[in-house]
Amino acid sequence: MDYPKLRSLNLFPVQVSGQTMLCLQDPLNISENALFLPLPVYFIISYFDGKHSILDIQAEYMRRFGEILFSDKIQEIIRQLDENLFLEGERFQQALRKKEEEFLCSPVREPAFVGKSYESDPERLKAQLEGYFFKSDGPGKLGERAGQGGLKGVIAPHIDFQRGGFCYAFSYKEIWERSLSKCFVIFGTSHAPMKNPFCLTRKDFITPLGPLKVDREIVNAIQSKCPYDLFEDERVQRSEHSIEFQCLFLRCLFPEPIELKIVPVLCGSFEGAIEKGISPMDLEPVQPFIEALRSSILSLKEEVCFIASADLAHMGLQFGDREGINEYSLRVLESEDREMLSYVEKIDGEGFFFSVSTERDRRRICGLSSIYTLLNLMGAKEGKLLKYAQAFTPETQSVVTFASMAFY
Repeated sequence: MDYPKLRSLNLFPVQVSGQTMLCLQDPLNISENALFLPLPVYFIISYFDGKHSILDIQAEYMRRFGEILFSDKIQEIIRQLDENLFLEGERFQQALRKKEEEFLCSPVREPAFVGKSYESDPERLKAQLEGYFFKSDGPGKLGERAGQGGLKGVIAPHIDFQRGGFCYAFSYKEIWERSLSKCFVIFGTSHAPMKNPFCLTRKDFITPLGPLKVDREIVNAIQSKCPYDLFEDERVQRSEHSIEFQCLFLRCLFPEPIELKIVPVLCGSFEGAIEKGISPMDLEPVQPFIEALRSSILSLKEEVCFIASADLAHMGLQFGDREGINEYSLRVLESEDREMLSYVEKIDGEGFFFSVSTERDRRRICGLSSIYTLLNLMGAKEGKLLKYAQAFTPETQSVVTFASMAFY
């Protein structure tokens, strides 16, 4: 622990007794605890990257605050983080293996973030989700369910509800009013490494509002047509929130006993295509999967609605940039995001991908693979941007951007 290394964690500001603190939360749900850190402690752990020694951190602290930071204080922070499984190391690896084994043996996919990111009580959860439609920046009351708008799919965020719930509501209002589908193919964005670019699961998703059954007929058909094992990375489904959060809105809109089915697809990184300057379709495992999914849906004659669970840019000190985000750079970022989304509106998957690839994914588009896959599958003719938003965190001078879009 002379060179402590913090795991990839969720970080967001909270108010505790009138004081701004930063909350650390485990996206893999290995640790069930959350830690609340004052800003000076966040400064210390920002150097827990496996490259800075304790002496290095003391020196950086002296430069920043002009005060001596005793090694005992750093060791206490290391101990607390390690006990809560927030540091890389053997303690974390053992806990991870245990969780993954339990998941693989379970017949269902239990909710990973219930009671943390959203309410556990069904009535309170329903009120929470419905409330996002009526926020000042939300879409308002649901209209009639005509189902004649020819909706092929949507893009919805996967950011936490506290910052982006209102934006989800735009996509789900469109689903309610313009789709009669009872089967939803959800392209989740994987935040953990995967061996293959796509992974499936047959496990039904449990939510406080009722289960969502997996359409096993489609899943089995996809696997039968795909030349590699789509369940090799299934363990990643255990803790990934990008599909879980969409399931909550679906069950809120369509409560039991309405029967819904989902096809939960986790999309991994297209980093290899970016590095080589090629289309994702030129990556050996990508095109066979897309063709397998398309032919499975056509052969089974399922009427489906596609959902890409995707955020956009991640920029600022929190994400490793040397400079923080300010008001001017937020305006520039919005312009760049909207230009990128203009390709999405035109259903131009290659144009969208290369708009990101040519700048080497400088903005860290967390949804690149799920959006690209959506554009290449749903057969839509046009897209529409419903809502664009930015979640700026002044404490870390960082921002996450996201949007809701619909396709017809």
